Amino acid sequence: SETVLEQVRFQATGTIPLYVGPGVTRTTVRESRFTGRSVSTAVYLDAESAGALIQDNDFVLRTGREMIAVDGSGANRIIGNRFALGGRGGIFLYRNCGEDGVIRHQTPSYNQITDNSFSDAGWLRPRTVVVGAREGNRRYCADDAGYPFGSSADDRDGAVGNRVERNRTRR
Repeated sequence: SETVLEQVRFQATGTIPLYVGPGVTRTTVRESRFTGRSVSTAVYLDAESAGALIQDNDFVLRTGREMIAVDGSGANRIIGNRFALGGRGGIFLYRNCGEDGVIRHQTPSYNQITDNSFSDAGWLRPRTVVVGAREGNRRYCADDAGYPFGSSADDRDGAVGNRVERNRTRR
């Protein structure tokens, strides 16, 4: 089945306003507005989740990190959104290798990030869309060591087949 969130006002009050958990598939968020403040991200697509559609939303909240984290999540479509970045990052694709000793199997691959608008991007490093944002550069990567598969065998993000096109950036 599919979860559809349409024309919702997400008011962040410190934590992540929309968290899509491990293994969740086919979540749609459309024509919604994210406001408030999050110490982390606005949307977090966690390990082994897939097939989300995030389309035609307004992101006007203050975050402590990037707006959308695609952490070992694949085949998502992030299309036609408007992001007011406040100097922070936009959409980061990565895989949290070994965090909490958990092997991450899926890579952030085959995602489509198109036709989004980013305003108030950072001057020196705008970082609107970053594919392969971590590449194993975390202290906890070895916490899942010892197995011949997933992030235990390779700490890198492994982001392949992603389409990043027609996004616009204003500073």
